[in-house]
Amino acid sequence: MSESVFDIGKKIKELRLKKGLTLKQVAKETGFSPALISQIENNNISPPIATLAKLASFFDVKIGYFFEEEGSEVKYSICRKGQGKKVDRVMSRSGKKHGYTYEALSADYKNKKMEPFLLKIDKNLIDEESLYSHEGEEFLMVLKGSVIVALEKERLELKEGDSIYFDSSARHRLLNPYNEEAYVLAVILRH
Repeated sequence: MSESVFDIGKKIKELRLKKGLTLKQVAKETGFSPALISQIENNNISPPIATLAKLASFFDVKIGYFFEEEGSEVKYSICRKGQGKKVDRVMSRSGKKHGYTYEALSADYKNKKMEPFLLKIDKNLIDEESLYSHEGEEFLMVLKGSVIVALEKERLELKEGDSIYFDSSARHRLLNPYNEEAYVLAVILRH
C-alpha cells in the first residue's frame, strides 16, 4: 500500500465551518460524538469508510470529495499499484483500532459515481464491536486471503476470488479471523 496519505480531516472541518456548524451540531445530526469528529478533523484518527460515507451524506458531497486533489478535471484515472491515497489510523467510535486500512484508487477523478478502495484487513481481526451502515450499495471482492462479511445477523465467508454485492444500509463489517492479512477491493455507490 502507498505511503501517500490524504488530509480528510481538513476537508471535513472546512465543510463544517462553511455551513457555520459546531462540532456538537454535526455530532447531533450524524450520531457521532463531538470528540470523534474533533479527532477526525485534527487527523488524530481516520474514519472508517462507513463513517466517512455518513459524513459525506450529511455534508451533501460524494465520498470521493475527501480524496480529490485541486486541479483540473480528468477524463480517466490511473492508479498504479501502491500509489493510491492511503488512509490509516482507522478507529471505531469507541476509539479502538479498527483493524484495517484503505487506499482510495481514483482520487484524481472528480464527481465519480463509484468509489473504489483497496482494503487491507489485519490478520486475526475478530472484533465485532461495531457494525456500520451507510447510504448506497457496496461491492466487495477478495483479492488475497479470506474474510468474513458480518451482514446484519449473518456471517458470510468469502475466499480469494469471491465477491458480494449488498445494500449498504444493512449493518455490516469485514472480519478476518484467519492468520494472514486479507486484501479486498471495495466499490461503493452512493445514491
